[in-house]
Amino acid sequence: MDNRELIRLALAARQMAYAPYSKYRVGAALLTKQGKVYQGCNIENAAYTPSNCAERTAFFKAVSEGERGFEAIAIVGGSQDNPTDYAYPCGVCRQVMMEFCNPEEFRIITAVSEEQYMEQTLAAMLPHGFGPENLKES
Repeated sequence: MDNRELIRLALAARQMAYAPYSKYRVGAALLTKQGKVYQGCNIENAAYTPSNCAERTAFFKAVSEGERGFEAIAIVGGSQDNPTDYAYPCGVCRQVMMEFCNPEEFRIITAVSEEQYMEQTLAAMLPHGFGPENLKES
């Protein structure tokens, strides 16, 4: 699947966002190594702490269905009807990605549109990340 199709799916997921407080709607499309896509949106809560980001929604949906191999995620967000700037994953989302992805290979695509996007690895976005490899016995 190419980046543009993944971004299209993230834009579609963004339409499902529940963001009555911040008005900042985010959609994510997570691509597995087998080519399956899991979409997620942000879901806010009046108590704030129980809120969940789009990226974690997509990951938790995939993991809850047995997926463990991931290739890329596209993320689109913004407070307007049409995004005008890049929305990057928060630190908690990056940590969740670190749990399930090879940081040198996992691609994070942040987009404003299908034509305007940037791609980075998780390692570039989370240098010196802490993951399962840090807990292996020597």
